[in-house]
Parts: sequence; C-alpha cells; structure tokens
Amino acid sequence: MSEHGAEIVWERCGAKFTDAKYSRTHRWRFDGGLEVPASASPSIVPLAHVDTAAVDPEEAFVASLASCHMLWFLSLAAKRGFTVERYRDAATGELGPFDGGRKGITRVTLRPEVEFGGTPRPTAEEHGALHREAHERCFIAASVRTEVLCEPVEVAGRSRKESR
Repeated sequence: MSEHGAEIVWERCGAKFTDAKYSRTHRWRFDGGLEVPASASPSIVPLAHVDTAAVDPEEAFVASLASCHMLWFLSLAAKRGFTVERYRDAATGELGPFDGGRKGITRVTLRPEVEFGGTPRPTAEEHGALHREAHERCFIAASVRTEVLCEPVEVAGRSRKESR
C-alpha cells in the first residue's frame, strides 16, 4: 500500500471572513516541491473572491482522471510494442445533481487524441481495447462514483478506419 498527499494552504489575509467575502485563493503543495495556485471555481463563487487563473478542485478532479487514464494507456501501449508519439486529451467534467439533490461531478468525458508512430500500429480494435483496459486499471476511476466516458478523437492524417 502507498500513501499520497498534498498540503493545502489558505490564509485569511485580514479579510473579515464572517461576511463570506473572503478570498478563496489558496495553494496546493506537493511532496516534490511543486506549488500550484488554486481557487474555488468562478462558476460557484463570485468572481471577486476567486482567482480565475488558478486551478479549481473540479478541474483538478477531471485532470486527475484524464492523467491516470493516459498513464495506463501509455504503459499498455508500450508493453504491446506500439509507439505513442503524442497524447492529448481535452477532458471535461459536468457538475450536476446526484441523488438527494447534492451537487457533484456527475460525468467526466475523456477525449484522448493519440498519435502513433513507427510500426506496428494498433488496429482500430486494438486501439479501443487499450483505452478500455486503461480505464479498467485507472485507480482514480475505480475510486469514484462519477461516470467516466472515453471518446477517443480521430487524429488528422490517419484514415477513419485506422483511428477508431
């Protein structure tokens, strides 16, 4: 078993606080020394109290799922002898109601666009199987009740038959 952590740091910086007009900007610190500016989502908290350039928890959740899927995909492709030149995913998450009216990220859609190089290249069936297995192995996807969809995107320059 392994443990994974992050330090989340927020400071009031003199704001009254009890009037709920305080800044939601904070920092995420990770064990490798990286610090990431974070904030509440501007779709949830008024703009005056957020940093729109910072990462919000909803975006981080989507990125975590997409990153986990990608890392498994790359590992599986390498084991099968397929060379991946580039992987890009324009993943999205939908915030909506769950049972009982509570809000949550109800669906995450991954849209991986994969460029393969060299030979061999996967058939459409093999490409789809790589994504299905990556999804099954992703620790993050296995940890959530959110529906996670994977809709691979056709890469320019490849025939439709090759990219499915």
